[in-house]
Amino acid sequence: MVIAIDGPAGSGKSTVAKLLAERLGYLYVDTGAMYRALTYKALKEKIDLEDGKDLTSLAREAKILLKEQSGKLKVFLNGEEVTESIREESVTNNSFYLARVPSVRAEMVKQQRRMAQGNNLVMEGRDITTVVFPKAELKVYLDASLKERAKRRFLELKKKGVKTTLKKIAQELKIRDKKDKTRKVAPLRIAKESFLIDSTKMKIEEEVDLILKKWREKYGTAKNSN
Repeated sequence: MVIAIDGPAGSGKSTVAKLLAERLGYLYVDTGAMYRALTYKALKEKIDLEDGKDLTSLAREAKILLKEQSGKLKVFLNGEEVTESIREESVTNNSFYLARVPSVRAEMVKQQRRMAQGNNLVMEGRDITTVVFPKAELKVYLDASLKERAKRRFLELKKKGVKTTLKKIAQELKIRDKKDKTRKVAPLRIAKESFLIDSTKMKIEEEVDLILKKWREKYGTAKNSN
């Protein structure tokens, strides 16, 4: 069983998906973390981000593991934990380069689909409902206003001690939105049959409860079988 969640940057996909997975006892998969891990590796090895061939080789050789430890999602790349490193601003601002390469996305999709073999999961990203799992049992599109998304990202970074401004974050999100929605490969869009949620004025638990309600309307009590 797959619950697929898409939405723009800062819409709260990761938090909602993680809590939803916990409530259902499903595997949580953050696909954005997978692209960030590749970006981190590319920057570390000084690979030209415009070189699709080298980036594809990197993706093909990468072994990405997402593992739950002490209630937190840990990200490992080729055996190295990169959980905190992939959240650096340089990684955030450059992950688009890898996400737009068709062959890189193809390699990531292979890994993402393998994760569903033998598992019930909640997977979030920007093309999960349209490309990775277009036939997911439940498809959700989570959105929020630009102002609210910028505020959430600002508070998240502030908590981590990162100095920035609300205006700067809003500008970065606006640019990212345009790139995600206009890229030639797997652009961000609302899939048919998606359950649309505007979380601008909602609390996290309200969003999770709403998705669970929709899930149970379709399948009764939460399923735990494949």
